[in-house]
Amino acid sequence: MRASDRAYSTLRSEIVEWMLPPGTVLGEVEQAERLGVSRTPLREALSRLVADGLVAPQAGRGLVVTDISIDNIRELFEVRRALEEQAARLAAERADRALFATLEEEFHAAPALLTGDDPKRRDYYDLVARFDDAIDASVANPYLVTALRSLRTHLVRIRRLSRDDAERLRAAASEHLLIVHAIRLGDPDLAAHATHVHLHHALTSALASARGVLRPAEAERIAP
Repeated sequence: MRASDRAYSTLRSEIVEWMLPPGTVLGEVEQAERLGVSRTPLREALSRLVADGLVAPQAGRGLVVTDISIDNIRELFEVRRALEEQAARLAAERADRALFATLEEEFHAAPALLTGDDPKRRDYYDLVARFDDAIDASVANPYLVTALRSLRTHLVRIRRLSRDDAERLRAAASEHLLIVHAIRLGDPDLAAHATHVHLHHALTSALASARGVLRPAEAERIAP
């Protein structure tokens, strides 16, 4: 792996996992030394992160990890609804039914993965990632898939706000099961509706979780 790719992968992971929280200054000298790369590949990595919207220049501070605000969350979900509901419709029309039958069985068993054991939770997150991959493969539209993957980078950061909410994870597993079931049946309207319901609950949860971690000035802007 090239040095710039390695630096990009590490920094991206640290940002979406909140190891580098919003507002963190990414100084070239410090980050190059920490990651064990020269400044040229580090600059390439930072440029890619700027293009991703995860890093931005800030007057007097250099490059910093971008902030997450209530407005950001709502805006992302507006785009998410448009993309994911359409993707669910297309998947219901074009998907490999056998693949989604297998996923349906796995989501039926998902509650057992959410019992508080961290390794099992990782298995659940892997299941959700495979669900996303199955949707991407099914829509057969590279432009839509590119947009979805770009959006997910930011959604992962938001999702980390409520990652330890076991009750929400169990509810989300049930919601995913309904989406998978609708796609397996080949019902576009049901698939889109199930996706809409899931995203409504996901947004409500994200906004509630944000109250506890965002700065007071941001939290005050949350609608009751």
